[in-house]
Amino acid sequence: MDELKQIAELIDASDARIKKELAESQAANQKALQDVLEDSKKTKAEKDEAVEKINAEFKALRKDYEALEKKAGRPGADKQDSTPEQEEYRKAFHTYLRTGEVDARTLKELGRKAMNTGSDPDGGFLVLPEMDMAIDRVVETMGGLANLADTRTISTAKWEKLVKTSGMAMRRVADGNTGGETTEPRYSKVSIEVFPAEVEPWVYNETLEDSRVNLETDLADEAAIGFAEGANAEFISGNGVGKARGITAHTNVHNSSYAWGSVGFIRSGKSAAFMSVAPADRVVSLQHALKPQYRAGAYWITNDTTLGVMRQLKDGSGAYYLWNPDPAGGFGGRFLGSPVQVDDNMPALGAGSYSLAYGNWKRAYMIVNRSGTTLIRDNITAKGQTKFNFRRRFGGGIVNYEALKLMVFSTGTA
Repeated sequence: MDELKQIAELIDASDARIKKELAESQAANQKALQDVLEDSKKTKAEKDEAVEKINAEFKALRKDYEALEKKAGRPGADKQDSTPEQEEYRKAFHTYLRTGEVDARTLKELGRKAMNTGSDPDGGFLVLPEMDMAIDRVVETMGGLANLADTRTISTAKWEKLVKTSGMAMRRVADGNTGGETTEPRYSKVSIEVFPAEVEPWVYNETLEDSRVNLETDLADEAAIGFAEGANAEFISGNGVGKARGITAHTNVHNSSYAWGSVGFIRSGKSAAFMSVAPADRVVSLQHALKPQYRAGAYWITNDTTLGVMRQLKDGSGAYYLWNPDPAGGFGGRFLGSPVQVDDNMPALGAGSYSLAYGNWKRAYMIVNRSGTTLIRDNITAKGQTKFNFRRRFGGGIVNYEALKLMVFSTGTA
């Protein structure tokens, strides 16, 4: 445990140092962008080429930092002391991965004792806690929305709650009189189902025989990346049929017609782009379409290409950029004072695309995980290879429709 603690401390120190260096590089990057755009000697084509190069460097810096975060989240770095039951299950599970020579009934029983829970009847064997934790970490790291949304773990097939959509109204009454009943509060039931998903990395049998390979870590990384890519795409655009329902896939209406159960949007004013004149005005309208009580914890969500366009937007005088670096908040920076979360699952700029979202995602979106990731070992399907079938059940959806707004890139009034 002392060794693991020292490793964690070294990672933290390295993380802080690299954060500082990247923050300084980010500030220099922003100044270079401003100098290019204000250089009257450069042609538009030269400026566009320079801006593209600077944005590419900015994107590379952000990816370097994400890679650092992922490495810092490797399984085992924060592993707690294990009980005898957990150690017994860990040894049996390791043998099962390498050789498959563990009785299924014995492994299930050890898993129940070690983790005080059971897998689904046909769901395989529960993976080690650090493997499950590693999968969760990578899902969050690789997706912008997953990093911001509220996450719950349940032991049933569905998560439900009642949400108050309107409260009671006060009324004045004359002395000695009564005014009767006031309006009733209204509630709406929010329900998020969990659905099965699986990832199947294949391993050569020779690798299983090599004791120097950290098989658990390799399999956890492969499974984590597969689940992360699929889940994070669903959280943005999933249709909710056997999968999570994304923020752009609900009923979207103009914000003037907003009602509970739909998502309000503001038009950008130009198809597939921000307006040519005063392009940021509609973004300001989008920000104020969100009620003040949600704006304190609100984030912009967009993909990296759209952020590259937003970084060039200036105020009405043309003197100041509306985007600012935020060394403490990551490489998305801040736009109009609110932090930006980059999620490349957001649609690219196009006619009628929902490429920019603004919301308090902790209150707007819920990710629900069914407890436990299970594993089935298959050394029969292909000779010389063993397939490891990881299976999880999760879902996601909007739980507070007034806590987020979208921008649709189309013509028309805001």
